[in-house]
Amino acid sequence: METRELRYFVAVAEELHFGRAAQRLGIAQPPLSRAIGGLERRLGTLLLERGSRGVTLTGAGAVLLREARAALDAVEAAERRTRRAALAATGRPAVVLAAKAGASGELLAKLLDAYAAEPGAVAVDVVLCGPGEQARLLHDGRADVALLHRPFDNTAGFDTEDLHTEGQVAILPAGHPLSARPHVRLAEVTDLPDLPLPRWPRPEGTFPDGPGPQVRDHTQLTQLIALGRACAVVPESGRTGLREDLTAVPVLDAPHVTTVIAWPPHSRSTAVAGLVRAATAL
Repeated sequence: METRELRYFVAVAEELHFGRAAQRLGIAQPPLSRAIGGLERRLGTLLLERGSRGVTLTGAGAVLLREARAALDAVEAAERRTRRAALAATGRPAVVLAAKAGASGELLAKLLDAYAAEPGAVAVDVVLCGPGEQARLLHDGRADVALLHRPFDNTAGFDTEDLHTEGQVAILPAGHPLSARPHVRLAEVTDLPDLPLPRWPRPEGTFPDGPGPQVRDHTQLTQLIALGRACAVVPESGRTGLREDLTAVPVLDAPHVTTVIAWPPHSRSTAVAGLVRAATAL
């Protein structure tokens, strides 16, 4: 199968309409229909059921949609990584590291300093992103290496090395009754009616239901907490550089968080290898 055919099929499978898919692809509908028909003949099975009420996926079509998306993502990731490798000789950033904004700040700074001291170190472009975005950047080739946090981030499909394990703290407005406590329980924080936990976007951009405010970045979160509109439970390192109008209280029964450095298992980048080596030596 050609990548062109896969792109055609994904467009039709997502739109469930040949006309809309053709418009999305910028081609006429007849060649699109012929291409899908040819793909079905070669595979020996129907991928789409055509009817008066529209198009639906067959069981085989659903399988191909999943596999086609993964294949196209892999092709795009390979293109991005190849272009970035070609830029290495120009002096532009040769390795991209993704990290969650507001997390592991001290560890990240130490890692960058340690790697910069290595012979042959190249420039590192640090991308700070929202929760869960690091793995997506790593999967699609926009990042070469990332700092992930178990159990929140899925590390499946990556090579990883554990770097640091820590407890969690509740971030509360200074002056809140719980802020004077030496520690709290998770239920005490999650049941606060006046300070609901924030709602972060899902990978597709939608927000889960709930009473908490919608947040997209660490700056929004800290401001909402300071205004008395939310609270948060974060790794203990999140207390570093905390604003004066916020307080961090240890949460005794919150799960421990392990920060790992992760990279694609097929990576042959010497810069990635250097970053991993520097990280594990900290």
